Amino acid sequence: MKESFRGFLDRLSAQGELVDIDQPVDIRHVATLVDQSDKALRFNKLIGYDMPLVSGIIRSRERAMMSMDCANYPEIETKLQRGIDQPIPPRYVDTSPTKEVIRTGSDVDLFDLPIPMSSIYDGGPMITAGIVMARDPEYGINTGIYRFMVKEKALTGIDIVTPNNMRLFAQRAFAQGKPCPISISIGNHPMEIMGAGYRAPIGVDEMAIAGGIRGVPVELAKCETIDMPYIADSEIVLEAEILPTGWTQPEGRFGEFTALMGGLHWNPNVRIKAVMYRRDAVYYALHMPWENTWLAAPTRYQAIRRALRTAGVQVKDINVTLGGRAFWHAVISIRKQAGEGKNALLAALSVMDLKHVVVVDEDIDVFNGEEVEWAIATRVQGDRDVIIIPGARAKPLDPSLPVMPPGIVPTGAKVGIDATISEGIPHERYERISYAYADSAKIADYLGGKADKAGLLDRNKLDDVAAAILKLIADEPLYYQDLAKRLGTFGFQIVARALGDLHAQQKLWQTADGKLCVRGSRFDAKPPGQR
Repeated sequence: MKESFRGFLDRLSAQGELVDIDQPVDIRHVATLVDQSDKALRFNKLIGYDMPLVSGIIRSRERAMMSMDCANYPEIETKLQRGIDQPIPPRYVDTSPTKEVIRTGSDVDLFDLPIPMSSIYDGGPMITAGIVMARDPEYGINTGIYRFMVKEKALTGIDIVTPNNMRLFAQRAFAQGKPCPISISIGNHPMEIMGAGYRAPIGVDEMAIAGGIRGVPVELAKCETIDMPYIADSEIVLEAEILPTGWTQPEGRFGEFTALMGGLHWNPNVRIKAVMYRRDAVYYALHMPWENTWLAAPTRYQAIRRALRTAGVQVKDINVTLGGRAFWHAVISIRKQAGEGKNALLAALSVMDLKHVVVVDEDIDVFNGEEVEWAIATRVQGDRDVIIIPGARAKPLDPSLPVMPPGIVPTGAKVGIDATISEGIPHERYERISYAYADSAKIADYLGGKADKAGLLDRNKLDDVAAAILKLIADEPLYYQDLAKRLGTFGFQIVARALGDLHAQQKLWQTADGKLCVRGSRFDAKPPGQR
């Protein structure tokens, strides 16, 4: 798929998913207007700016599916897996439309770009959709998405408090007292955003994954002032260096994917050396938190599925829940063999920043919170089925963690709940309620006037019915419902009376699974302790 960022915007507009606002708008109002809208918004006349701004383009499940050209949401994970399994290396081009305007040195002025404020406690305008590329002498190029708080016209911070490859590159440069050159591409197709957002192993080219998702190479071009590539199709590119200041500069606050206001972060500063953009560039502001969620969740699905496959566990379904902000919580149903509930927990909890995992049997709908809670309520013993792993790597944005000194990566607890049916539990304990005649008695028919035929109610037939019952259950124990159905020519009252008479005569008993049988037969259930 060769669709460009602009092509995607055109498609959104054509399908009524992008609305143009052509009247003058104060940029301070952008974030709350996007938050209130069920459509993506393009602001064409921001007061004081010559450049339009678009936001909310992947803020819904439907627009995320559109962005990946998928008919359903699970297909996004399939496309991501294709990109991982069949990466297509990027292709370098000599130039790109992004170089139509180039500003360097003292001409660099971030305040000319329509970088909006977002939430009420922001520390400043935030660049939120920057696809960042860095190079390490040993590990090669890494690509990710990081935010930058604008501090001066050519100075920002970069939020790399979380352990990741970009932080490692910056640390390695800092240890040598050197800046870390980076390119920051803004205004890119969501397929590049997904590739950049995937946490690939070090040394793996995320833009090759993006190419695999697309089915064609991502085109890269070379920067003007640093020896780094950028995404050639970008609307805007910033050429920059992470300064060797260490994690000593205050940055934030900012509204996070957690739907909470983050605290003050300590990060390095970034010097912007050049700004390049198209003459008719469109600035893209990624809106938090949901625009960060719909393409992030499939990366978790893929990583969980891979971990469980490695552990030899057969997965039926996975739900990386929205309540866990598509980062921290997963519910997984498995086709269980003995002991695999715990194995599945250990495998899944090793994935990224997953914090809480619930594993259920394949009969549980992982997308139905009531069913999952029911499984926990009826299948879990806390001392046997809850696993707590302390001291695991944690995401610094978790507000429940203790406050840590700048630059220190926190650790926390991971929790797993094995809500599968334990080995050795009788199967009948977990047979769900199923109502008699559900296959034939339909409410719509009765509301439409259906009437049942009356069965025989002659009490003189009680002995005949009782004899028929004993004959039926002599060789094949039956549930009460089965007997009532087989003797359907009689009214239920007569069948019930006949069974009552047999019980009074002590001719009836029950099997271990509750079926009616002849007392004293080989089918008799025995009381506990007498088996």
